[in-house]
Amino acid sequence: MKILMVLTSHDQLGDTGRKTGFWLEEFAAPYFVFRDAGVELTLASPKGGQPPVDPKSDLPENQTTAMTRFKGDKAAQQALAHTVKLADMKAEDFDTIFYVGGHGPMWDLADNPVSIALIEAFYNSGKPVAAVCHSPAVFHRVMYKGAPLVKGKRVTGFTNGEEEAVQLTKVVPFLVEDELKRIGGLYEKAADWESFAVVDGRLVTGQNPASSTAAAWELLKVLAVSKAA
Repeated sequence: MKILMVLTSHDQLGDTGRKTGFWLEEFAAPYFVFRDAGVELTLASPKGGQPPVDPKSDLPENQTTAMTRFKGDKAAQQALAHTVKLADMKAEDFDTIFYVGGHGPMWDLADNPVSIALIEAFYNSGKPVAAVCHSPAVFHRVMYKGAPLVKGKRVTGFTNGEEEAVQLTKVVPFLVEDELKRIGGLYEKAADWESFAVVDGRLVTGQNPASSTAAAWELLKVLAVSKAA
């Protein structure tokens, strides 16, 4: 089984002068879920190379067991340091695609033509697609059969309340919750910061950093069903 994990290359938090990137837990937790399941992983980003880690995601209060494991795992660190370029990836070479969250994807993946075409290629060929936290934003221009991919489908992502709590409502290009609703998604959420993942057919989404593990496991279940079919 082969999974393509996509990370952001964007490190500027709007016009704030602060740094952003991908959220470390949202990479580490799914990475080890997949690797421990024997999946062959390829890591990609728009620019290739080392993607930027959101410094806030590595603060002491945000540490998790997956992050601790990552910091002691040279192979995982090497894989992350050498992501391949997203433009070189083809849907036919993988079983599914998983988008790592963090605020970065809001800027360099949500409107990225390469990313949009890749997601459409995966989905059109009957393969599942998955995203967690802010990265469901990558679906906002993805189409399927002439309509937005998420239209009429159950979906989740970073909530308006969570964005407000981190005081970035006015900084992000758009609010994930509002945008998913605007394009016809049947948006669902749990309480802020609780683990919550949603599966609708071949679309898997997770709400926030705490949902990273759940979303990864749900994707593996969907893959197992599709392989058995």
